[in-house]
Amino acid sequence: MKLIKKITLSLLFLSISSALFASQETLEVIDISKNIKAIVGETSNRSAKNLGNNATFGVIITKQGVVLVDSGGTYKGAQAIDNVVKSITDQPIKFVINSGGQDHRWFGNEYFKKQGATIISSQAAKIDHQQRFDAQWGRLEGLVGKEGIKGTNPELADIVFEKDYILKLGETTIEIHHAGQAHTPGDAFIWLPKEKVMFSGDIVYLERMLGVGSQSNSKSWVSAFEALSAYEPNIIVPGHGHPAKFEQAQKSTYGYLKFLREKVTDLIDNDGDMTDLKKIDQSKYKYLRNFDSLSQRNIQKVFSEIEFE
Repeated sequence: MKLIKKITLSLLFLSISSALFASQETLEVIDISKNIKAIVGETSNRSAKNLGNNATFGVIITKQGVVLVDSGGTYKGAQAIDNVVKSITDQPIKFVINSGGQDHRWFGNEYFKKQGATIISSQAAKIDHQQRFDAQWGRLEGLVGKEGIKGTNPELADIVFEKDYILKLGETTIEIHHAGQAHTPGDAFIWLPKEKVMFSGDIVYLERMLGVGSQSNSKSWVSAFEALSAYEPNIIVPGHGHPAKFEQAQKSTYGYLKFLREKVTDLIDNDGDMTDLKKIDQSKYKYLRNFDSLSQRNIQKVFSEIEFE
């Protein structure tokens, strides 16, 4: 009986280890500098393999510890991210910044909280976390499976701020700014002034098409991007996709949002309605992944917004 129990536990351990290993395999480490890294997840949907980590995360290494940008899509997803961070540095994760309201920005909070990390988010993000947890959890379970989501519980930020927060760790200064609703109500960008590196969260999408959802506001999103742009970053680490020169963000995110709003405004001004949206040619953005599934949904949501503005 004891032998059977040992074998069962061993198989369970191997199953969990395999899932974590598979999830880690979906995460790519990109060196921005000696002490700044991006962890790039898949640009496809959440899945049992990626454990909800279909986003880009950030690692800022200081002598006082690591600051992690976003905690992952599930408890196990957070563990996979932690394992990747441990392969980069021996420094412990001291702070986790939640850059926005989507699950992969904060569902891993509890894991890192148990490791002793302090969680930071905007006040608007914290409210969004409270209001949308149940809906996001239910959708996520359908994508990553019961085993993938197992152990994931809501853990809200310890430190919240209204618009701006400055975190200083030795010689490293990290600025966190919430300039308004973008993809989610509490989206914030993280600025490293000395290095001129910007972690944008979901204000910027690269390689894949952004999503204008029910929790988004395209008009405010444009303003948030412009606030971010004023810092003139050399490198942008997007919420989705690989780090790049800022010009790429202007094309794939800002340019697309402006395009949607201008085309829809023209349509409404000429007495068009929602049935005319398919006539708007979005093909110049077809290079972005998920174009087929998101482009029409995006323009419909923007149409609904502008009708009520």
